[in-house]
Amino acid sequence: MLFVLLIMSGKLDSFSPSSGMEACLSLERELDKLLVRFEGVKDQGLGLLDNVIKDIKGLQEQLSTVPEDQLLTKDQAEVVKETMCKAKTSLAKFAGDHRELHSALSKYGKLIDRNFVADYAATSRPNIFNNPDKVNLINKIICQHYHRQGMHDVAEALAEETDVQCEFTEKESFGELNHILDCLRNKDLEPALAWATAHSQALDNISSTLEFKLHRLKYIELLSKGTHYQTDAITYARNHFRKFVKQHEKDIQVLMGMLLYIPNGIGTSPYSCLVSEELWVDTYELFTRDACQLMGITVHSPLAICLNAGCAAIPALLNIKQVMMQRQVGPMWNGKDELPIEIDLGPDSRYHSMFACPILRQQSTKGNPPMRLVCGHVISRDALSKLCNGNKMKCPYCPVEQSPGDARFVIF
Repeated sequence: MLFVLLIMSGKLDSFSPSSGMEACLSLERELDKLLVRFEGVKDQGLGLLDNVIKDIKGLQEQLSTVPEDQLLTKDQAEVVKETMCKAKTSLAKFAGDHRELHSALSKYGKLIDRNFVADYAATSRPNIFNNPDKVNLINKIICQHYHRQGMHDVAEALAEETDVQCEFTEKESFGELNHILDCLRNKDLEPALAWATAHSQALDNISSTLEFKLHRLKYIELLSKGTHYQTDAITYARNHFRKFVKQHEKDIQVLMGMLLYIPNGIGTSPYSCLVSEELWVDTYELFTRDACQLMGITVHSPLAICLNAGCAAIPALLNIKQVMMQRQVGPMWNGKDELPIEIDLGPDSRYHSMFACPILRQQSTKGNPPMRLVCGHVISRDALSKLCNGNKMKCPYCPVEQSPGDARFVIF
């Protein structure tokens, strides 16, 4: 619950899986303590109020027997005075407890501010999207994201308002993809089988196993219905598994062995793993990957990829910015195509080959590409320039003398 509240309040701008989760757990513990205090003050306050109400009602009952034209006796006046003092003391104590609780709540808000940074303007470049072409690219990415989610009306409205021109018919492509995925979630194989059959040659070209796994699921589905569908399962296997014998011979042998256990149920047989949900999940993910590959698009939305990468990078950028400010370091963040530090977003976010110069410990760029020396070692162009001594240089890893002009630009 705390995590959701922090997101809604905008306090999780610098959240990361490590430091952000530790901060959340710490705040969760403090929140539990605060809630305990809330309950304590609530119970104590209700008890005090009940006692005050009880005393006042008792006083009313005593005074109700006194005639209206008669003055209170000394003892009766003393009872009224004691009751009012007791009520005043109880209410003062309740007010004091409430003030202490309010103070603790204020401190908790400051604790949230210390753990989560709301201002991340220092990590961004606000002028990067001033170019109309880049704005158009952003709008196109957002439209594509909406098409991916099946929100075609929203995507079309945005495209119309921003004059975005799609390169291909995204509505039909993503609409068909979303329909097939929805059917797979509901264990309906027919649309996926029809799509795989229509794209059989293209799937073979990328060495995909999708078509076989879809037919395997259909075959297992027939077997799971019992002995009345045994003949249908055998006929289905003869018609569809023949083309997969070379690539999946052992798998087909296993599928044929399942026929022996139909009378007692496949779920209790040694092949029970083939009727598990994991097989459906694996096929669902495989269809998503292969379909996106044939469509020439990424499995995940580019918008989601950028947002996830940004969320993962923001904590590191905020930390380096804070260190630079504490040490009063001058402006170092001037590179247009590089970050001041290296940020590893994990293997899932690596889309291009990378080369880090072993001499300068810097990642290569367009202006500083990798260069292959005559001896075979590779360094960056900047390192090559620094190692030159006239028209000669020595490789930093082997004593081979060579001319810098013999180095060749390398493309990974």
